[in-house]
Amino acid sequence: MFEVLTLNKIAKCGLDNLSTDIYAITDEVKNPDAIILRSFKMHDMELPENLKCVARAGAGTNNIPIDKCSEKGIVVFNTPGANANAVAELTIAGLLLASRKIVDSIEWAKTLKGEGDNVGALVEKGKSAFGGPEILGKKLGVAGLGAIGAKVAKLAQALGMTVVGYDPFITEEAAKNLGNVEIRNDIKALVADCDYISMHMPLNDATRGILGKDLFAAMKPGARILNFSRGELADAAALKDAIADGIVACYVVDFPSEETLGMENVINIPHLGASTPESEDNCAVMAAKELDDFMKFGNITNSVNYPNLSADMAGKFRVTVAHKASGDMLAALTKAFADAGISAKNIACKTKKDNGYAIIDVDADPKAAIEKISAIDGVCKVRVIEA
Repeated sequence: MFEVLTLNKIAKCGLDNLSTDIYAITDEVKNPDAIILRSFKMHDMELPENLKCVARAGAGTNNIPIDKCSEKGIVVFNTPGANANAVAELTIAGLLLASRKIVDSIEWAKTLKGEGDNVGALVEKGKSAFGGPEILGKKLGVAGLGAIGAKVAKLAQALGMTVVGYDPFITEEAAKNLGNVEIRNDIKALVADCDYISMHMPLNDATRGILGKDLFAAMKPGARILNFSRGELADAAALKDAIADGIVACYVVDFPSEETLGMENVINIPHLGASTPESEDNCAVMAAKELDDFMKFGNITNSVNYPNLSADMAGKFRVTVAHKASGDMLAALTKAFADAGISAKNIACKTKKDNGYAIIDVDADPKAAIEKISAIDGVCKVRVIEA
């Protein structure tokens, strides 16, 4: 029986994928085998000794201590694409909010309460303060062309916009699927002539504060920026200056902060990007299935810190090894089994940046080899799964 800790409310349709014959699901267990969560911040949490994996029902994993998990051989999953439609739809709403001063106009209309028969005349007199451009024929720059950015690009094209994109990691096949989107190889070149800029980058050391002084200086004056990715992509001080200087006409962000809540021409949306029942269900189902495949078979799909590696079980036992990337790890593992007199029926090993993962299927009880494997330099966690 595997114990699964839920750190947020997870949709029932997702948890239903975890059979009660195999899993005990609770929000209180102290030493779980697995964790499933949404936005709960784990950074101050002591990682349980028994923890084998963390499944994030969502795309962003900055609420999870990835490095600490990797050190302990804990596999972290996310659910790329499961909430893409929800975020893309809200981004399109952000385009209109940024253009037409809709939020300000609604707030102003509320002040007319009590004016009686004068409301109509007052509306006609005051509405000119809230004019704004149409998006038809305008140019949108999409920074980050993953599942969400690609959907935004296609929706914007359908609305008659010209779309250009930037993504240093896009594949040739993915670029072809974007149709008439021009791919630019530099983010400054992307923003130089765009009327609107939509940010869809992950938050990491390279992207934190990317919306800063240098990038604002490269922008077309009067640009409207949409940030439905992560608030920390923007340098708050540089953003405030860019708004004051007329470089940024409007900034729409799905991650309000103390700084942005006090800025003019900023629309703060309270993190509604993935807040649809469809998105929450999709993310929960995908996260639960990833967790289930890993716990039962040791297979990895959509991990952010370990390589994807899956295989049908070819023996009575499966040994999985989470390790630091090393060119001689496969040889060391093979030798450990040979020294224990155990023949491997199937062995697979892959790396992802600094981390590696191996799957070894055998018919003999691997107990004799486990101690040898655990002693190999760079091995973080060893599991034995019985067929």
